Amino acid sequence: MSEASQIFTDGKAYERMMGRWTRRVGRAFFAWLDVPDGLRWLDIGCGNGASTEELIARCAPAAVEAIDPSEYQLAYARTRDGAGMANFQKGDAQALAFDNDSFDAAIMALVISFLPDPAKGVSEMKRVVRPGGWAAAYMWDIPGGGAPIQPLHDALHSLGIDAPRPTSSGASTKDALQELWEAAGLASVATRTLRIEVAYSNFDDFWDSNAVPVGPIGKSLEELSPQVKAQLRERLREQLPTAPDGRIAYEAFCNAVTGRVPER
Repeated sequence: MSEASQIFTDGKAYERMMGRWTRRVGRAFFAWLDVPDGLRWLDIGCGNGASTEELIARCAPAAVEAIDPSEYQLAYARTRDGAGMANFQKGDAQALAFDNDSFDAAIMALVISFLPDPAKGVSEMKRVVRPGGWAAAYMWDIPGGGAPIQPLHDALHSLGIDAPRPTSSGASTKDALQELWEAAGLASVATRTLRIEVAYSNFDDFWDSNAVPVGPIGKSLEELSPQVKAQLRERLREQLPTAPDGRIAYEAFCNAVTGRVPER
């Protein structure tokens, strides 16, 4: 996950930009997943621990290993009160440093589109989960416009600027996730679209939350000239759905997938 290690380097900024929405959609994801308590979990690409915290709160795990390529994100994750039982360590989703059948369940939360080879990531996840265990993931529907930062992409595009997207954005569609899980040989594959409200108190809240040097679009915004940034702010003011009291709210949505490792 070299791309993620280079562009997600600020756990605190990520928390304001994406962590709160990660937790919100994570609640819906774990409710849908509906697995037993007391499992041994692997959280692959845990980032700053937002998904890990929800996993612990919702799934009553027996143990949690959480990996990410960014030491900055891991450092923030270790400060979370609700994630104290997790063992956070540096790791690569496409080369997991765990033995076969080490876990009862594994997830990738908002990760798969950042993998250069999503199929390899799914194969590795299946390898480390025991027969009968669960392998699951969720990712903002990037081609469908489901990411919380989609308004930034829309505004930039209207100015003739195409901001970069994750390497494997196409892997986030429901059909692509279904195909990846089935191609990996997972059984009982199921998918679901999860929808949440993204809301900001006013325009400054939206801008201060999203115009940070985190992720592909954040790095792109950092390189804009002051003049273009001013144009972008004005375009956003025109395009964002803003209530009379200044509140900004719109829908974001993820595609989720789960499957079982077949008995051998």
